Amino acid sequence: MNRADLLCIVTMLHLILASQSPRRRELIRLLNYPFSSMAANADEESITHPNPAANVVHTAQLKAAIIAAQLPPPQAPTMIVAADTCVTLDGQMLNKPADEADARRMLTALRGREHEVHTGVVLLDPASGQTVTAVHTAIVTMRAYSDVEISAYVATQDPLDKAGAYAIQHPVFAPVARLDGCYLGVVGLSVCQLLTLLAQFNVPLRADLDAATAAHKGFPCPLLADLRAA
Repeated sequence: MNRADLLCIVTMLHLILASQSPRRRELIRLLNYPFSSMAANADEESITHPNPAANVVHTAQLKAAIIAAQLPPPQAPTMIVAADTCVTLDGQMLNKPADEADARRMLTALRGREHEVHTGVVLLDPASGQTVTAVHTAIVTMRAYSDVEISAYVATQDPLDKAGAYAIQHPVFAPVARLDGCYLGVVGLSVCQLLTLLAQFNVPLRADLDAATAAHKGFPCPLLADLRAA
């Protein structure tokens, strides 16, 4: 790709986030490319792969395909970004809780224990159909929060739209004692992983890595360390 082509991408590239999640919208801003967001309305229950890491990638691919089918022929460089996250404990996927009782059950099961968070990311060029995918798995250790803390957190309703019934970024409950992996992936979109996928399309890096570091809230990220070293 010559310099003129790179300049065209830098000035014209538009990202479409296959999600209306406020968390993912906030994270994708770290890329410093203009973006819009669309709800994919995917039937996530239709993805039944038994491997959680594969399941999140397949679900993200479904979301990207749904958005691509809705778009008119692109008039400028466009990329669709889709992601999906799941929490697994003892090999079992913990999805969004059905109700408050289910949220309490999940949080009690996770308390003081180590589990995995898988985040699949898909980048789709709707003009060519080219797709690249990746999955990041973080190992998360929860702190030994009390039953009273669980009840107070569930009462906020925050757990009800979260896989595994918790948000790592919650400022009061603060459930995580240790994290091995990308903090942003646990939040819902590994921007660090996404930057490596954009590089496969020769998209220039515009992200402020200092801002990305700050967004990790003090948790070191191996993916971000690799980006800084590159």
